[in-house]
Amino acid sequence: MELTNDQWELIEPLLPKQDRSGNRMGRPRVEARPVLEAILWVLRTGAPWKDMPPRFPSYQTCHRRYQQWMEDGVIDAILRALAQDLEMRGKFDFSEGFIDGSFSSAKKGALALGKLSGAKAQNSWQLRTAMVFLSPYPLEVLRRMKSPSSKQR
Repeated sequence: MELTNDQWELIEPLLPKQDRSGNRMGRPRVEARPVLEAILWVLRTGAPWKDMPPRFPSYQTCHRRYQQWMEDGVIDAILRALAQDLEMRGKFDFSEGFIDGSFSSAKKGALALGKLSGAKAQNSWQLRTAMVFLSPYPLEVLRRMKSPSSKQR
Protein backbone atom coordinates (compact mmCIF):
# COMPACT_ATOMS: atom_id res chain seq x y z
CA MET A 1 0.00 0.00 0.00
CA GLU A 2 1.50 3.28 -1.04
CA LEU A 3 0.62 6.33 0.99
CA THR A 4 -0.58 9.43 -0.81
CA ASN A 5 1.19 12.71 -0.13
CA ASP A 6 -1.88 13.89 1.84
CA GLN A 7 -1.73 10.80 4.05
CA TRP A 8 2.02 11.19 4.49
CA GLU A 9 1.61 14.81 5.60
CA LEU A 10 -0.88 13.60 8.22
CA ILE A 11 1.39 10.80 9.48
CA GLU A 12 4.92 12.22 9.20
CA PRO A 13 4.73 14.39 12.36
CA LEU A 14 3.78 11.27 14.36
CA LEU A 15 6.99 9.43 13.46
CA PRO A 16 10.13 9.76 15.58
CA LYS A 17 12.76 12.04 14.10
CA GLN A 18 15.83 10.31 12.70
CA ASP A 19 18.97 11.18 14.61
CA ARG A 20 21.79 11.77 12.13
CA SER A 21 24.20 13.27 14.66
CA GLY A 22 27.46 11.65 15.60
CA ASN A 23 29.79 9.49 13.57
CA ARG A 24 27.74 6.34 13.32
CA MET A 25 29.27 3.47 11.41
CA GLY A 26 27.32 1.08 9.24
CA ARG A 27 24.56 1.50 6.75
CA PRO A 28 22.49 4.68 6.58
CA ARG A 29 19.07 4.44 8.17
CA VAL A 30 16.22 3.54 5.79
CA GLU A 31 13.68 6.35 5.34
CA ALA A 32 10.46 6.01 7.35
CA ARG A 33 7.94 6.25 4.48
CA PRO A 34 8.84 3.02 2.63
CA VAL A 35 9.14 1.20 5.96
CA LEU A 36 5.68 2.39 7.02
CA GLU A 37 4.24 1.40 3.64
CA ALA A 38 5.71 -2.08 4.12
CA ILE A 39 4.25 -2.33 7.64
CA LEU A 40 0.83 -1.28 6.37
CA TRP A 41 1.12 -3.88 3.58
CA VAL A 42 1.82 -6.64 6.14
CA LEU A 43 -1.05 -5.47 8.37
CA ARG A 44 -3.45 -5.33 5.40
CA THR A 45 -2.51 -8.66 3.83
CA GLY A 46 -1.66 -10.68 6.94
CA ALA A 47 1.34 -12.09 5.05
CA PRO A 48 4.53 -13.12 6.87
CA TRP A 49 7.23 -10.45 7.05
CA LYS A 50 9.64 -12.38 4.85
CA ASP A 51 7.01 -12.58 2.06
CA MET A 52 7.03 -8.81 1.51
CA PRO A 53 7.44 -7.77 -2.13
CA PRO A 54 10.94 -6.66 -3.18
CA ARG A 55 9.81 -3.05 -3.68
CA PHE A 56 9.94 -2.62 0.12
CA PRO A 57 13.04 -2.39 2.34
CA SER A 58 14.30 -5.62 3.89
CA TYR A 59 11.78 -7.44 6.05
CA GLN A 60 14.22 -7.46 8.97
CA THR A 61 14.42 -3.64 8.89
CA CYS A 62 10.64 -3.28 8.62
CA HIS A 63 9.95 -5.78 11.40
CA ARG A 64 12.52 -4.21 13.72
CA ARG A 65 11.10 -0.74 13.12
CA TYR A 66 7.54 -2.10 13.59
CA GLN A 67 8.51 -3.57 16.96
CA GLN A 68 10.14 -0.31 18.06
CA TRP A 69 7.18 1.78 16.90
CA MET A 70 4.76 -0.59 18.64
CA GLU A 71 6.69 -0.25 21.88
CA ASP A 72 6.77 3.55 21.56
CA GLY A 73 3.05 3.84 20.67
CA VAL A 74 3.78 5.22 17.19
CA ILE A 75 1.73 2.57 15.32
CA ASP A 76 -1.23 3.22 17.60
CA ALA A 77 -1.04 6.98 16.89
CA ILE A 78 -0.74 6.40 13.13
CA LEU A 79 -3.74 4.06 13.00
CA ARG A 80 -5.80 6.51 15.05
CA ALA A 81 -4.86 9.39 12.74
CA LEU A 82 -5.74 7.36 9.63
CA ALA A 83 -9.05 6.25 11.15
CA GLN A 84 -9.97 9.82 12.12
CA ASP A 85 -9.01 11.05 8.65
CA LEU A 86 -11.24 8.40 7.07
CA GLU A 87 -14.09 9.35 9.40
CA MET A 88 -13.75 13.05 8.53
CA ARG A 89 -13.88 12.17 4.83
CA GLY A 90 -17.02 10.09 5.39
CA LYS A 91 -15.30 6.81 4.50
CA PHE A 92 -15.47 5.24 7.97
CA ASP A 93 -18.27 5.29 10.55
CA PHE A 94 -17.34 4.57 14.18
CA SER A 95 -20.97 4.18 15.21
CA GLU A 96 -21.34 0.92 13.27
CA GLY A 97 -19.13 -2.10 13.15
CA PHE A 98 -18.97 -5.83 13.52
CA ILE A 99 -16.45 -8.60 13.76
CA ASP A 100 -16.97 -11.69 11.68
CA GLY A 101 -15.62 -14.81 13.33
CA SER A 102 -16.55 -17.21 10.55
CA PHE A 103 -13.94 -19.28 8.77
CA SER A 104 -13.99 -20.58 5.26
CA SER A 105 -11.28 -22.80 3.86
CA ALA A 106 -10.08 -22.15 0.34
CA LYS A 107 -9.62 -24.77 -2.31
CA LYS A 108 -6.22 -25.32 -3.83
CA GLY A 109 -5.57 -22.63 -6.42
CA ALA A 110 -8.32 -20.34 -5.10
CA LEU A 111 -5.94 -17.37 -4.99
CA ALA A 112 -5.31 -17.56 -8.73
CA LEU A 113 -9.02 -17.96 -9.43
CA GLY A 114 -10.03 -15.05 -7.17
CA LYS A 115 -7.95 -12.31 -8.78
CA LEU A 116 -10.00 -9.39 -10.07
CA SER A 117 -9.43 -7.84 -13.44
CA GLY A 118 -8.14 -4.28 -13.48
CA ALA A 119 -11.61 -3.01 -14.34
CA LYS A 120 -13.24 -4.75 -11.37
CA ALA A 121 -10.57 -4.06 -8.76
CA GLN A 122 -11.10 -1.03 -6.54
CA ASN A 123 -8.01 1.13 -6.40
CA SER A 124 -8.91 4.14 -4.26
CA TRP A 125 -6.45 5.02 -1.52
CA GLN A 126 -9.38 5.28 0.88
CA LEU A 127 -10.27 1.64 0.26
CA ARG A 128 -6.66 0.52 0.59
CA THR A 129 -6.35 2.48 3.84
CA ALA A 130 -9.60 1.00 5.14
CA MET A 131 -8.26 -2.49 4.34
CA VAL A 132 -5.48 -1.92 6.87
CA PHE A 133 -8.15 -1.90 9.57
CA LEU A 134 -9.11 -5.50 8.77
CA SER A 135 -5.93 -6.84 10.36
CA PRO A 136 -6.04 -7.82 14.08
CA TYR A 137 -4.00 -4.99 15.63
CA PRO A 138 -5.93 -2.07 14.10
CA LEU A 139 -9.19 -3.71 15.18
CA GLU A 140 -7.89 -3.73 18.75
CA VAL A 141 -6.98 -0.03 18.47
CA LEU A 142 -10.43 0.80 17.10
CA ARG A 143 -12.13 -1.13 19.91
CA ARG A 144 -10.32 1.07 22.43
CA MET A 145 -11.37 4.27 20.66
CA LYS A 146 -14.60 5.88 21.80
CA SER A 147 -17.23 6.69 19.23
CA PRO A 148 -18.49 10.30 19.13
CA SER A 149 -22.04 8.91 19.13
CA SER A 150 -21.39 6.99 22.39
CA LYS A 151 -20.51 10.27 24.14
CA GLN A 152 -23.90 11.73 23.27
CA ARG A 153 -25.82 9.02 25.13
